[in-house]
Amino acid sequence: MESKRQQKFARLIQKELAEIFQRNVSHLFQGAYISITDVKVSPDLGVAKVHLSLLLNPNGRDLLNEIRVNSKTIRHELAKRIKNQVRVIPELIFYLDDTAEYAAKMDKIISELDIPAESKEDPSNPFRSEEDEEDLYDEEGLEDEDEDDLSDR
Repeated sequence: MESKRQQKFARLIQKELAEIFQRNVSHLFQGAYISITDVKVSPDLGVAKVHLSLLLNPNGRDLLNEIRVNSKTIRHELAKRIKNQVRVIPELIFYLDDTAEYAAKMDKIISELDIPAESKEDPSNPFRSEEDEEDLYDEEGLEDEDEDDLSDR
């Protein structure tokens, strides 16, 4: 579990890196849309694990490698922005966040499933039928009438 200090520092890094990727170093990555999805910081604040989402980019692994090659430039840009707020600029380790791809894959699997149409009877309870449910509602209606009779007295 991260401390409040780690969480606050992670939010700061996430915000600043997002701006850096959009404005300062976008020319290094052919104008690709890079989103910072999560940042995890070590307890000593010396290492930041940055999770990136590379949307609309078919060769995400190549782009991630290019980002890793330019990590010193990115860290230098980060240092310019947060040097007055922290003592040590963390080492940046970049990871590819494939949550969106995973969700799309799961949606595809679910859509391909052959699920039979739902029957009226509950398969988990073979002894219960629609008639039982109708009887249940009739019994509830009787109980309400009995309560009304008591309140009239």
